[in-house]
Amino acid sequence: MADPTVVLLSVLSPNLWEEIARSGVVVNELTTVASAFTCAQFFTGLQLSGNLRGITIAAKNTPNLVSPVTGSWGEVLLNPFNITQNETLARLNTLAALITACGTVNIEGYDWRGAFLDAATPLAGARPENTAEAMIGIAQSPWLHPADLFSLFDKAYPQPKDGFPAKPNSLVPVSRRSAPFVPYLSFAPADFAMILAFGQGGICAPGKLSLDADGNLWTGLNWMPGAQNGVYQGIGGGLVKLDSTGRLLSPPVTGYTGMGVDGAGWGTAVTEAGTCWVTSFNGSIGVYRLEDGSPLLDDIPENTAVALKNIGGLQGIGVAPNGDVWIVGTSSNQMLYFPAGDIHRGRVVENNDLSKVLSAPFAVSIDNANRVWISNTNSKSLVRYSPTEENSPVDRFILAGGGRGVALDSKGNCWVACNTSPEFPATTPTDGVSIIEGFALGYPHLEQTLGRNNKTGSVFMIPFDANPIDALDETTQGSNLTPYGDGELNAPWGISVDGNDDIWVANFLGRGVSFMAGANPTGRTKSFHTGDLIHTIHSGSIQMLTDVVVDQAGNLWCANNWNLPQTVMQAKPDPAFSTWGGGSGVLVIYGIAKPAQTPVVGPVSGI
Repeated sequence: MADPTVVLLSVLSPNLWEEIARSGVVVNELTTVASAFTCAQFFTGLQLSGNLRGITIAAKNTPNLVSPVTGSWGEVLLNPFNITQNETLARLNTLAALITACGTVNIEGYDWRGAFLDAATPLAGARPENTAEAMIGIAQSPWLHPADLFSLFDKAYPQPKDGFPAKPNSLVPVSRRSAPFVPYLSFAPADFAMILAFGQGGICAPGKLSLDADGNLWTGLNWMPGAQNGVYQGIGGGLVKLDSTGRLLSPPVTGYTGMGVDGAGWGTAVTEAGTCWVTSFNGSIGVYRLEDGSPLLDDIPENTAVALKNIGGLQGIGVAPNGDVWIVGTSSNQMLYFPAGDIHRGRVVENNDLSKVLSAPFAVSIDNANRVWISNTNSKSLVRYSPTEENSPVDRFILAGGGRGVALDSKGNCWVACNTSPEFPATTPTDGVSIIEGFALGYPHLEQTLGRNNKTGSVFMIPFDANPIDALDETTQGSNLTPYGDGELNAPWGISVDGNDDIWVANFLGRGVSFMAGANPTGRTKSFHTGDLIHTIHSGSIQMLTDVVVDQAGNLWCANNWNLPQTVMQAKPDPAFSTWGGGSGVLVIYGIAKPAQTPVVGPVSGI
């Protein structure tokens, strides 16, 4: 009689329908794990339901982990970027072995199966009833019980004693476990997150990530792949496009180019009008068509070029719900405004109050009331500018130093990542210098002050209806806002809100992705308080991150911006590592977040 607890599944990718029709489908433990993780956010029991585009994106990603045609490991999982650089293969095999054990293990006096189903129960979810539901539960909360799950694996497939003559009292195991899949984990992981990296064609130092409506990923590259890049030398990169499964669509090495862009910073933004905007270290702006990556124009229009003449290096781009585009001039402490996203109508914002409070502005987001929220690199303030209100008021909120990413939740609350904690000593001011020069000045101070073992960084939430401070001298004005993650985050940079209004943070120095409870914790985070840091994901594939974004399948896409800081900061680095300064590619963490609509224009929207 079949064991009702052992249930296998396979979610079939539309990309493989013709191959499946010819060769058939394999359903086994490996396909069960892969399908559970990529489609984790769409299962109710064993029924897939929800947004069709999100489910389609999820299904298309399953073969990256395991092929439903062969029932064995996918090509992306086995490529050099992954097979030796992260634990994903061993994690997947270990979980698959637990499914096998559920139908075979019988330990007298110990309810192994019951303990397994308990350990597979997701955060704020129901206890699973079978192996397929168990894998879905683990996928939804892969950080929850990793030690318990590994302990169950150890009990099911105990490590045998040395199988060969060994030195007396040797502690080194030389025999394999009897697990059905190898390689497996040798010790408990910090979590069971399924992570894959993508770098085909050379993706080097991606800055800001942006997703279009079809789930394609767009990112401007700080530097060109293969070059000896750093703050003292380098060749600028272009615009890269990957499809929703991580397959490269843009030209290798150079990416899409045009309109004078030479090295994109933290300015990449997809609009609902079918374009992708990119800002450049050299002060240029590129606007590219989503369908083929071609530049909208050969050159910047003359009147916009006049506005750009003295603007210097550019960074963040904000797309308003009404279609307006706002861009920060980081080197010049200015804002650029493009009504209705018209590249022909660009102008510098003339507002004395605004110019007084911008200090190396970095990121920008626009809410449904058309208020513009701007982070500052060289001050502890966030600026809120209301251009459509009477007298165009400019408000300030005191946070911490090194303002970076800005994101709006569905209620219009503004979340900001700051590189430093509130009490961290001020870094070297970089007003009036190029962005790259700013890195050269600021990073050594940050590293020296921190040392090897200390952390700095914080995340703030400014409520949508918060009252600003009155004083202009922030050196004597403390913040009345809570610094979330202080002491746990490490130089946070990019920040995104998922479809449950929870927060995901890219840690630059911490080389990880942090999950935090949002403004009004509900659903799976209802037992937490606003700003609680629930878990941080680390991996060999995760380098120094500048961004994290959520797609319509609940996948997290992350930008590896730097890899070896010593290479970045040296004028003539060790030749053996001279191409290792910029980070290697982008990576995905499957099915771990609540899906969000893309592109994100203004506040986030769940699906």
